[in-house]
Amino acid sequence: MTQYSGNIVDVLNETIYPGTIYVENGKITKIVKDEFEYKTFILPGFIDSHIHIESSMLPPSEFARIAVTHGTVACVSDPHEIANVLGIDGVRFMIENGKSIPFHFYFSAPSCVPATNIETSGASISAKEIEQLILDDGVKFLGEMMNFPGVIRKSPQVIEKLDVAKKYNIPIDGHAPGLSGEDLEKYIKSGISTDHESFTRDEAFTKMTLGMKILIREGSAVKNFDELINLAELYPGMMMFCSDDKHPDDLLKSHINLLVKKSISAGINKMDTLKMACVNPVLHYKLDVGLLQEGDSADFIEVNNLFGFNVLKTVIKGNLVMEEGISKIDFKPVKHLNNFNVTEKTVSDFFVEDNGKAVKVIEIIDHQLMTIKSSFKLKGVNGNLISDIENDILKISVINRYSDEKPAISYVKGFDLKEGAIASSVAHDSHNIIIVGTSDEEIAMAANMIIKNKGGVAYINKRKGIFNILPLPIAGLMSDKPYEYVADKYAELDIMAKMNGVNISAPFMTLSFMALLVIPSIKLSDLGLFDGEKFELTDIYA
Repeated sequence: MTQYSGNIVDVLNETIYPGTIYVENGKITKIVKDEFEYKTFILPGFIDSHIHIESSMLPPSEFARIAVTHGTVACVSDPHEIANVLGIDGVRFMIENGKSIPFHFYFSAPSCVPATNIETSGASISAKEIEQLILDDGVKFLGEMMNFPGVIRKSPQVIEKLDVAKKYNIPIDGHAPGLSGEDLEKYIKSGISTDHESFTRDEAFTKMTLGMKILIREGSAVKNFDELINLAELYPGMMMFCSDDKHPDDLLKSHINLLVKKSISAGINKMDTLKMACVNPVLHYKLDVGLLQEGDSADFIEVNNLFGFNVLKTVIKGNLVMEEGISKIDFKPVKHLNNFNVTEKTVSDFFVEDNGKAVKVIEIIDHQLMTIKSSFKLKGVNGNLISDIENDILKISVINRYSDEKPAISYVKGFDLKEGAIASSVAHDSHNIIIVGTSDEEIAMAANMIIKNKGGVAYINKRKGIFNILPLPIAGLMSDKPYEYVADKYAELDIMAKMNGVNISAPFMTLSFMALLVIPSIKLSDLGLFDGEKFELTDIYA
């Protein structure tokens, strides 16, 4: 039997008292109050209520090694990314890998694989396979339903998946950016219970008044905390914290602990803040994560105080998994599985005919998934519409990585890259290859570097002789290396992009979202330019 003493923060009952917690066989056997004076505080561990682990570029076992240093004990994770590459086999890879270490991973049955029929993915998951994951693998929820038009129009395939979740009484996660009025009411009445895509306070407020739980997101590229946090003064029981997508260098710095600190700094009551971080996900998703009650799983953290929340120890299932900032979870080698069936491209593959017309342009908004549709008249060179570096109109391409097809090409504004090209095989949701570059030659070079490595994140600059890549051999999404290497390499690539003009906060994650068709107003799939408002492909010429 082990014991931990300190000021015990009972969030469920909103009390703090000095005492000792006794742990045996992974459970809290008893909690004894005493009269001692303690300097530290023991409280339930933090929970990320919605994350795609793959976006950390780490498998679950390696993700957990970092997360525990920030006091995270559990994640509610949608393995939607790997499912779009490898289907149900990818989901099961994540589940099995997560079981290899002491951490609470709760994976969904992804609801939108493929996300749309206007892009090429590597796999599909049917309602029957969703039922298999519930029965055979114990998944606890249906992943975010991004196909909100399908819900509203009662698409048979969508309704069949929702009905499976209702049959087994598991929560259904939502994804409804900007949805309002009658359409929003139809979406919620279909049984969808959460949303992490609210961009404004009014949008989130309306969704909560209709019974939807709101997840406040603070990821690497998309941050809604400042806009939404004051709603916690009204509805703390209806809100949770999440990161959604967290790149490795950011994960090294902080996780849900950052949102806890920011919430308290914003004036939100401490107990309400901790309910959002620790309790509400357990209640909503019916998780078996401990909440510092006798008989619970021994999942808790020790912090220096209730202001800075410097995490001193993390305990999961009775295991001391972090102490004094050092993770005690060992690195585990991970098997490779992938789906890459494309050959190298040539410079001519990225030719765009100059027919005298202006082109449609994707304008990015830093820290947001939404884009703006505009147009611009480019100059042609030898009949080819090339990037206009001075005006920040750069060529962008998405390449089908599952079979040899002609690259889709358009133009984007907002990266402000001055030299070279950035490329990635992390391109939501189907994870084809996506590249932005200042020249067709460098776009082709970057694409071929990704193809040769069967996945990765890369920056190339021919003039400077830079050809740098972080290989991602696991599904083209995750590294097989320790998190220290992955975080350092990713940070190096991020710096390279920014040293060559990029002025947005998370260039590679922003790049990945330029293929996210379910977020308006205009994006690029491997099949062509996509109008997210009309939900159809559109010509690149204005």
